Amino acid sequence: MRRLTLSTRTGATAYSRFRGLVAVRLSGNHDSLREGTALGIVVATGIWAWLAVVDVVAGQPFHTFTVLGGITAFTIVHYLLNIALGVAVVSAVHGAACEPSLAIAVVFGLVTLEIAFAMVTVLLSNLGLGNLAWVRIFGGSLIGTVLALFVLSRRHPLAARVRDADSKYDAA
Repeated sequence: MRRLTLSTRTGATAYSRFRGLVAVRLSGNHDSLREGTALGIVVATGIWAWLAVVDVVAGQPFHTFTVLGGITAFTIVHYLLNIALGVAVVSAVHGAACEPSLAIAVVFGLVTLEIAFAMVTVLLSNLGLGNLAWVRIFGGSLIGTVLALFVLSRRHPLAARVRDADSKYDAA
């Protein structure tokens, strides 16, 4: 596999994982607030759509939203929480570009968050969402995680940098 390296004004490097394609160029003006907000909106929209589709397929349109406080209140809180989480994750990813040990904290935080969603799912299955709570809440959480990882992997070359750091460590 051929790797293309692009230098930027800040000295950061972007890597292409695909042959013949140019990687997203990292400019010196990465903005955690802007990128985190965009990430949060993408993830929130994906989860919101997942919940709506599952409710329609189950024959209970907007049931999840109603149980969780109503469509308007749920949507506002859902988007705000996802934007806050997106900003935190992007800030940690930007920090991990300078201090690789933060990548471990990001992974640990992701695992902890998924465990928390599993516990909330159990609680909500007993408080009105029934057996489909696992498909609705935990499934939505997994959809959100996959979307976040996809968006982050397209914009930040951390995986390539970790592989390079590991290969340099092995060579030493």
